[in-house]
Amino acid sequence: MNFKELAVCRYSVRKFKPVMVEKEKLDIVLEAGRNAPTAANKQPQRIVVIYNEEGYKKIDGCTPCRFNAPVVLLVCFDKNECWVRPGDGEHSGWVDASIVAAQMMLQAADLGLGTTWVMYFNAAKVVEEFRLPQNIVPAALLPLGYPADDAAPGEDHLKRLPREKLVFFEKL
Repeated sequence: MNFKELAVCRYSVRKFKPVMVEKEKLDIVLEAGRNAPTAANKQPQRIVVIYNEEGYKKIDGCTPCRFNAPVVLLVCFDKNECWVRPGDGEHSGWVDASIVAAQMMLQAADLGLGTTWVMYFNAAKVVEEFRLPQNIVPAALLPLGYPADDAAPGEDHLKRLPREKLVFFEKL
């Protein structure tokens, strides 16, 4: 499958098989995140891999959106390691974590795995449950695993606004 097909076919999986992801495939997904571009190549991403009953209980107490995935990637960033934009002082952490997560999601799909982007979680509870240091900010959860046989894209998956509403060309 080429990139365009992958980008269109990939969907948010909300139902997973009760099968653990092979370490080799997990390593490939994590490597895709490690190789993702970040602002000034600061690489502030920090990823917690949740893959056992103790971790499931913790994450299930923070979100209803694990969907029984056998692995959850808690994508965070170190706010002390982010690039800071001159002028307004905005840091790159949220953007960097988002790029890392997106790259891991696409890599997972290429390997036949499913993911979904989850931002619906109690961040303070995640910090507490996983004892994250004060400088580590949780940005997203990526439930990861093999899609269940009856998993399917949501009804709005292929709904897209026309490009004219999304893209604007500067008049030269």
